[in-house]
Amino acid sequence: MPRKSPRARRKPEASQRLPGKSRPRAAPGRGRKRGTPAREAKPGRAAHARQGARRFVAPEPARVALMLETLARLYPDATTALHHKNPLQLLIATILSAQCTDARVNMVTPALFARYSDAAAFASASLPELEEMIRSTGFFHMKALAIQKCCADIVARYGGDVPRTLDALTTLRGVGRKTANVVLGNAFGIPGIVVDTHVARLSNRLGLTAERDPVKIEFALMPLVPRERWTKFSHWLILHGRAVCNARKPRCSTCGLAPHCPRIGVTASA
Repeated sequence: MPRKSPRARRKPEASQRLPGKSRPRAAPGRGRKRGTPAREAKPGRAAHARQGARRFVAPEPARVALMLETLARLYPDATTALHHKNPLQLLIATILSAQCTDARVNMVTPALFARYSDAAAFASASLPELEEMIRSTGFFHMKALAIQKCCADIVARYGGDVPRTLDALTTLRGVGRKTANVVLGNAFGIPGIVVDTHVARLSNRLGLTAERDPVKIEFALMPLVPRERWTKFSHWLILHGRAVCNARKPRCSTCGLAPHCPRIGVTASA
């Protein structure tokens, strides 16, 4: 095999770059100063949330009073939709209502309360049997466990009677502030603000608070609403959220609160 000549072994010269295709180096003294960012960072979601909280202005008491009077006129007979005859039944029904409609709970509870008449009966119930009786309410395993443990606490610490204070109720396993306020307001007549999905959504939409956490919403609403109306106020917002002010497309054209509502976050309405 003939050997290649030195000229043939020479590497081809690199092709000449077209004008504008090269990346010129920065001239001395003209580059970015040390310690300065290349570009300004955009604020993240948390920063936007903090800015929104700073911009929030508490509602005027006169506007809140007008909204309360309108709600009282629209829903004069507002009360809980959960059927019950005593505080324990309301407590059990409220636990079952999580991620479930009140109508479905009311279909389940008559047979349930006939089978288990008190806290001791629920605490000693067969878990598979209890799960089967509440299966249609969804999340039946977790709910059955919560009912059993809650009732066991009531029997062991309160002699089988549902306690009458928020602090005591929230120490029961499976009971949070929302459930406790439902029981206090509707079974014992002790005012409490119940923050469910409807109350949380409408409180923001009506400009009553910019908080998103249910507990923070509850504490933000307390000074705005007279204490004697806390329980009724929760029912008013729940009923209004279901009937008129739904999440995706509220019926603003027929809403009695429209003259007093800033419609925060509303992008489409009917």
